[in-house]
Amino acid sequence: MSALEKVPATIVTGFLGAGKTTLLRHLMQHADGRRIAIIVNEFGSLGVDGETLKDCGIPGCEAENIVELANGCLCCTVADDFIPTIEALLGRANPPEHILIETSGLALPKPLIKAFNWPAIRSRVTVDGVVTVVDGPAAAEGRFADDPEAVAAQRAADPSLDHDNPLAEVFEDQLASADIVVLNKADLLDEAALAKLRAEIAPHLPRAVKMVPAREGALPPDILLGLKAAAEDDLAARPSHHDAEDGAHEHDDFESFVLVLPEYDSADELLHRLPEIAAQHDILRIKGFVRLKGKPMRLAVQGVGRRFRQHFDRPWKDDRDGHLVVIGQAGMDQEAIAKAILK
Repeated sequence: MSALEKVPATIVTGFLGAGKTTLLRHLMQHADGRRIAIIVNEFGSLGVDGETLKDCGIPGCEAENIVELANGCLCCTVADDFIPTIEALLGRANPPEHILIETSGLALPKPLIKAFNWPAIRSRVTVDGVVTVVDGPAAAEGRFADDPEAVAAQRAADPSLDHDNPLAEVFEDQLASADIVVLNKADLLDEAALAKLRAEIAPHLPRAVKMVPAREGALPPDILLGLKAAAEDDLAARPSHHDAEDGAHEHDDFESFVLVLPEYDSADELLHRLPEIAAQHDILRIKGFVRLKGKPMRLAVQGVGRRFRQHFDRPWKDDRDGHLVVIGQAGMDQEAIAKAILK
């Protein structure tokens, strides 16, 4: 890459639990020696996705190549967090040849794309492409979308009702900004369900955008990188529900909290309770690490709705307690959720 070439950046967006971090990890496994830096942004005060990537044993995933920005959505903190981070990366003695940016699951991509037009970085970095990762089974269940017929019926019955759905808005904005849509966890859907999902997503894509099925985010880098979209010059083709607000975006519809866990003899009972708790309290996402007595490895727990999975990822590095990050819509009963998890 010559000194005059812009450094390409790929924005990886998608709703909570869609598999963005898994996709990034696969990309790093197949980086073929390219210097890649990763910026991970999370909703909440504790970074789980960044911890999952750091020192994961994959070349390039060393901690110095991963910048973690927690407790602040990048689409809302461009000047304070994003621009200085990009400048610091580009100012390194050996700057990255590609930058991967994982947005929080509740982020709107368009304000972040706009940030690439800031004078401080415009001549030095470009948005190579926006990759939107969709949780196939969750989207197929309609978890992020309104039922148009039900909404129409409600409006007819009472036009004064407010039918705004923050989940649907975020999901639709993420699709509208995409240069490629990854239908992740496609192995959990049959052909008919996958075809139906494609048909449901297509109307939300304002441009000709490919939809690619994937399992565990495993796609060749050539499919996701090198798109040369220059998305910052193509903003009009990426409509947003918040265009009239000039990028203003609040997260008051959602909230999160961190729950410190005791050390367990076995995690079986906890893991059995979590899906029921998530369903009862309509929790969007639970993720974190569980410490088990006599086990040097962390038990990583990831849940989307009622679907949970767990695996031992790497040894604990210190004496930190186990913890779970719980994300849901505003007003969730944090006390009752904590009591149910810790009982």
